[in-house]
Amino acid sequence: MRLLRSTDLALRVLMRLAVTGDDPAATPTPTTRDVAAAMDVPYTHTAKVVAELQHMGLLEARRGRGGGLALTEQGRTASVGAIVRAFEGDGDVVECEGTTPCPLRSACRLRGALRRAQEAFFASLDPITLADIVADPTGPLLLGISRPAPSHRPSVAGSGSASSGP
Repeated sequence: MRLLRSTDLALRVLMRLAVTGDDPAATPTPTTRDVAAAMDVPYTHTAKVVAELQHMGLLEARRGRGGGLALTEQGRTASVGAIVRAFEGDGDVVECEGTTPCPLRSACRLRGALRRAQEAFFASLDPITLADIVADPTGPLLLGISRPAPSHRPSVAGSGSASSGP
């Protein structure tokens, strides 16, 4: 099974924020642009994933000076299985009913077997939390490779500073 890019990015964003929250040197909190740059992912894709994670209650995004992204307590203890399910959806692994429906769909056992395998995959991730996947040695390693360069928010004469926003 291969995860969608958005699922992979959601997990990496959460992992990044989980270790940033434990690092006192990581102030100010990273913005969506900072996280996108650190992971070398397009900002627009990262912003969509961040919006979904915020909607799920897993992170907070604050705008303006002193703003940025931060995990919520729910995000820190969220089940990896629940996160993956939310991003992957509950669709079938194979498309049996598409524009050209499979001629075997009425008597096929493959679809059910694949659905059970998919659910077993999700179930194996259910007991794992975000805190579990950033525990040592992953957390310190993640801090070392994913720290973005500090955001430089140039000021424009007479208008204060520009913000890249969360």
